[in-house]
Amino acid sequence: MYQGKKIVQPPYLEAGDRVALISPAYWVPQEALQQAAETIRSWGLQPVIGPHTNNLNVNAYAGTADERAADLLWALEDRKIKAIVCSRGGYGSIHLLSRIAKESFQEHPKWLIGHGDITMLLYVIASAGVMSIHGPMAFQIAGGQEPASTIVRNMLFGTLPQYRIPGNPNNRSGHAEGILIGGNLSSYSTISGTRFRMPPKHDVILFIEEVEESLHSIDRLFYMLRLQIDFERVKGIIFGTFSSIKYDLQYGSVEQMLIAHLYEYDIPICCGFPVGSNSCIPLIEGAPCSLDVTTDRAVLTFEMRGDLEPYRLDPEKPMLLREEDL
Repeated sequence: MYQGKKIVQPPYLEAGDRVALISPAYWVPQEALQQAAETIRSWGLQPVIGPHTNNLNVNAYAGTADERAADLLWALEDRKIKAIVCSRGGYGSIHLLSRIAKESFQEHPKWLIGHGDITMLLYVIASAGVMSIHGPMAFQIAGGQEPASTIVRNMLFGTLPQYRIPGNPNNRSGHAEGILIGGNLSSYSTISGTRFRMPPKHDVILFIEEVEESLHSIDRLFYMLRLQIDFERVKGIIFGTFSSIKYDLQYGSVEQMLIAHLYEYDIPICCGFPVGSNSCIPLIEGAPCSLDVTTDRAVLTFEMRGDLEPYRLDPEKPMLLREEDL
């Protein structure tokens, strides 16, 4: 397990650097990868597509588990490749965890980008002591999802976002500092109690999102998470989007249900942050950050090397506003 005091920040990219497109989980058509490659090329980078990404296995996965793991190792170990973009999530990342040693991420620190089922890989990378990006995947980049694509491009070149979002009636005010950890609740809670644990010796700001689950399932998953991690280290919480949820318990919202279970923790809680399956605003997993929450607004600031660019986001329809509006 990673024992250092700092989490490694992978190098930022420069024009002409190579970016690998791989599929650790579900298969996507090669047309989507080619479209994403064209967008990445327009950023001034050189896209390269993993050799096994078109190997459809059991009509679901992008190749066998060994083939998907081989593509990830290829992207990690090739010194000319400086960042890795996952094509999509779905299911299947868990198959790779026993096939790739955490030391591989420590020895080859580079930005890996994805969300959803890819949360498992992001958490393993953080437990290895390396930062990664919870952000849009290849099929979303190909579809021109904005402002997520623009922000993740800027991130790769060293311009970091400071996010400002309007207040939410469920917010709990306060200030928190720690490393940012989390992602899709189903994926995160599955492995949080295994040997892939939170990086030690760090306070944590936890963020979670979920899609197509029932309230009672989210309740169970959140309780699993609380039982499996040292929740005393959680200094702040960000609730992202909860999409297509089945309301089988009498709560007004997912946030109301979860906040009711957090009464003993005097920590700030930000609700309605636009991170999830429908609006994957990029977050830097494992990055030191600060969270300031009031009923009127919430501000998330990354405390790491790079230039700072403020973004004001509308949770209903994330938009980048003009500088003079901030």
